[in-house]
Amino acid sequence: MNLFKLAWPHMHYFLAVLCLVAAVYKLTFILLKRKSVLKSFDAFPGPPAHLLFGNVLEFKQDGTDFFKLLKWAESYPYAFPMWFGPSICVLNIHHPDYIKTILASTEPKDKFAYEFIESWIGNGLLVSEGQKWFRHRRLLTPGFHYDVLKPYVKLMSDSAKTMLDKWERYANSKETLELFEHVSLMTLDSILKCAFSCNSNCQTEGGTNAYIKAVYELTNLINLRMRMFPYHSDLIFHLSPHGFRYRKAYKVAHSHTDEVIKRRKEALKEETELGRIQAKRYLDFLDILLFARDENQQGLSDEDLQAEVDTFMFEGHDTTASGISFILYCLACHPEHQKLCRDEICEALQGKDTMEWWDLNKIPYTTMCIKESLRLYPPVPGISRQITKPITFFDGRTLPAGSHIGVSMFATHRNPTVWENPHVFDPLRFLPENVSKRSPHAFVPFSAGPRNCIGQTFAMNELKVVTALTLKRYDLIEDPNIKPKMIPRLVLRSLNGIHIKIKPVEPEM
Repeated sequence: MNLFKLAWPHMHYFLAVLCLVAAVYKLTFILLKRKSVLKSFDAFPGPPAHLLFGNVLEFKQDGTDFFKLLKWAESYPYAFPMWFGPSICVLNIHHPDYIKTILASTEPKDKFAYEFIESWIGNGLLVSEGQKWFRHRRLLTPGFHYDVLKPYVKLMSDSAKTMLDKWERYANSKETLELFEHVSLMTLDSILKCAFSCNSNCQTEGGTNAYIKAVYELTNLINLRMRMFPYHSDLIFHLSPHGFRYRKAYKVAHSHTDEVIKRRKEALKEETELGRIQAKRYLDFLDILLFARDENQQGLSDEDLQAEVDTFMFEGHDTTASGISFILYCLACHPEHQKLCRDEICEALQGKDTMEWWDLNKIPYTTMCIKESLRLYPPVPGISRQITKPITFFDGRTLPAGSHIGVSMFATHRNPTVWENPHVFDPLRFLPENVSKRSPHAFVPFSAGPRNCIGQTFAMNELKVVTALTLKRYDLIEDPNIKPKMIPRLVLRSLNGIHIKIKPVEPEM
């Protein structure tokens, strides 16, 4: 006992020395890594960065961050490095010729950016790489065939009409309407009906939808974790209050998708062939996931199935909600284009109050307006890759293997060397003769190359359906008192919401 009392003060000393050694080791490791990264990015000048925090403190999360990015893009043509902490550096590229080099390759998603998402949506198509990604892409592709997508148009119309019915009180009262909340519920309702044959009451039930609230929380916390250097550590984040909130939110998100899968498996217990299901009803995304088989007749594991459902549930509702909200906002701000769209839509639908598959190609001007909104407000404002081999860009500058590269859709779509008057809403940019003059990598709202968005036709169909039915029923009016304050998240959002006013469309005499 006396020996223990004598040794205890020395134990404190020993632990203090051990902690100091560990801290010195970690600091040395970070400084050596920083030196190596600085050398790798030597050919790319960029904005000054704080030794510890990098460029993170430059972003105020107040609606000005994207314009800070555009200012840097003007100062540093093609690309510039951005630092996230003392040793993580991402080359931010914002020119089609640079984008072509990286997106034409099969380089994997950036572990730094996407590993924070993986505990939520699993190792599905969004984050997987190599042979697993290739196998899953091949297994999932039939789920986006035209024959599968065709019946979805009517279901999208039904979901849109439910939302538009709810908007009558705003049209009659002239009250300001916040779009994102309503549109998120509608796109969730739509994805549940289309991809999972699940009729929810999420648009009409009272209160805030738990799944949408959880997704909003998760995307905020993932963005926070990327910006805060100490939270790059799994242990520190796990022990923090933010880590607790993250785990609570992803449990809510997982329970939602778990329930969808559980119900379908129960319903298909007796079925062994897709053909028999198709004889009873249309096939949906979940049917194809459950029955998908590779050349060895192996399907998706339960873990892989969960990951793909989580991925598509999130990607299929949140990105389209952002896209639709900003499209309607743009048209509210530009009544002259809104009127041309409405005239075209009324002529195409000929009195119908719903959209059908063959109507989608009858609204070319509306489609150009949709694309122009996606240019100005891309639902996914940026993506990233981590290269596995050295890469050389068209101007001769190179990066070594292991480097992080971020593709800024937002900055590319507003690059003044590519787009004349880049901040002006001009749908005629998307006339075929104008498109042919630009690089195909100047406009990449759905990415490009082998890892482009597998669901882009589904998304474009929904954007067209909702825009058309909304304009047929309501006149959209800008609220000059509330301008969106865009903030960088996994999906483009507005800090203060997206607000417009509406009134019923006057019937033609």
